[in-house]
Amino acid sequence: MEKKKNIGIVAHDNKKKDIMEWVAFNADKLLKHNLICTGTTGTLVQEVLKIHEEREGTKHDYSLIKLKSGPLGGDQQIGSLISEGRIDIMIFLWDPMQPQPHDVDVKALLRIAVLYNIPVACNRSSADFLISSTLFESAYNQRVSDYSEYINRNV
Repeated sequence: MEKKKNIGIVAHDNKKKDIMEWVAFNADKLLKHNLICTGTTGTLVQEVLKIHEEREGTKHDYSLIKLKSGPLGGDQQIGSLISEGRIDIMIFLWDPMQPQPHDVDVKALLRIAVLYNIPVACNRSSADFLISSTLFESAYNQRVSDYSEYINRNV
């Protein structure tokens, strides 16, 4: 994992306000990294960061990619990027009180994140701890399990 991280950002509808507040509070750190967001979340994150840059009078070298909305395949796109090694960290503020029409995609996304051993924050407290870690701003030798025995098994 390089010093400049590729950060996946996802937030369910009832967590959009939380993600906007979190991004605003952590804008200085986030603007040093590449952000990959699902649909509406990406639009909101982009607006918050633009406001921050205008207020601070600075321009940063970051990129923001907006994928499809979560229920329309965005969660699966994020999962695919994780499996390709193109996302290092995921901030996924999900709503534990609201059933989601794409709940199977949410579960699959969390499974892929664990499978590929990427740090995942599922609430604001864990996101705060993750972004505050000294490892967040440095290169990190991430260990991914060897699944060759599973891949090469006789079926």
